[in-house]
Amino acid sequence: MVKQVVRLTVSLVVNDGQLEAFKSIAQSMTSVSQAEPGTLGYEWFSSSDGKQQRIVETYVDSSALEAHFMGPAVQEWVPKLAALCKVSGFEIYGEPSPKVAEMASGFGAVVYQYWTGIGR
Repeated sequence: MVKQVVRLTVSLVVNDGQLEAFKSIAQSMTSVSQAEPGTLGYEWFSSSDGKQQRIVETYVDSSALEAHFMGPAVQEWVPKLAALCKVSGFEIYGEPSPKVAEMASGFGAVVYQYWTGIGR
């Protein structure tokens, strides 16, 4: 892992009967995130029944993650997504800005600071 890169995972449980609406919002979030120059990865994963979802995000640095948090994916779409699911886990890997750490703590995020490793 390269020290400046910041990653995060969010685990979600979709409310009964809300999977199609959830997927639609997730697609919108992905589209707006694709336009962010500092977003390296923005990937959704689903359990076989669709009930459990996980998003894995990778940003070039904490400034890019903060830009994402202040952009439409989080400011516009996360409140809509939150009505359709609950957060069952939220982890940030790296060194988010204090602003991002504070915002993420409202969702129960745990921050794991980088201490050693390799990145390629």
